[in-house]
Amino acid sequence: MTASSRTVGPQPKTIAFVLYPGITLLDLAGPLQVLSALAHAVPGFAIAVVAERLAPLPTDTPLTIAADRTFDDLPEPFAVVVPGGGAPTLRAMGDRTLLGYLRRAAAGAEIVASVCTGALLLGAAGLLEGRRATTHWTYRHLLPVFGAAPATARWVEDGPVLTSAGVSAGIDMALHLAGRLAGETTARTLQYALEYDPAPPQGALDWARAPADLFAPVVDRLVRDAWPDGAAGKPADR
Repeated sequence: MTASSRTVGPQPKTIAFVLYPGITLLDLAGPLQVLSALAHAVPGFAIAVVAERLAPLPTDTPLTIAADRTFDDLPEPFAVVVPGGGAPTLRAMGDRTLLGYLRRAAAGAEIVASVCTGALLLGAAGLLEGRRATTHWTYRHLLPVFGAAPATARWVEDGPVLTSAGVSAGIDMALHLAGRLAGETTARTLQYALEYDPAPPQGALDWARAPADLFAPVVDRLVRDAWPDGAAGKPADR
């Protein structure tokens, strides 16, 4: 049999998690764990972590991590998931290489997702215009800068774009996505496998008592550092 006559099987639906310096580790690791479990349980799915280069990158913890594929290796993923972070994420909004990859990947992806302030990267790439979206509650007021309608929700689905609120909300979003891709029974099984049944010792959050006064000055300073011309002007590509 010649190489040209071999039957080529269907390509896996690859979910690409985007890595850049300084991400919040749980933004990546939470949904990565859920969807890696999906790929193990359901044939036809694959997981990749992509970055501009394969060198180790810092996170907002002492742990450094490295991608297993470059942007060039995986230009057309089935889905793309973008984690967030603090100041490094705001700085990444001016990274032409990163934003260019998000635009190219989104053009053919069935799903474009973000965790926490990863939504701001989608916005900087022009992918939130006219859509409902959410992000970490302390940054949600910035979404209109990118033409998005802010929503107060654990996750928001608007067409192919799926955004989630802060940090741990990425796990909820990933379980929702697992249900969408493989059915609710599979998603529930994954939830059992991961023993995801939150019961924080302080109980559920009372958002009417959220310490906005504590967070607002920090967020304002980070935004001023990233956007010297003010939030009305988007950070310039560099």
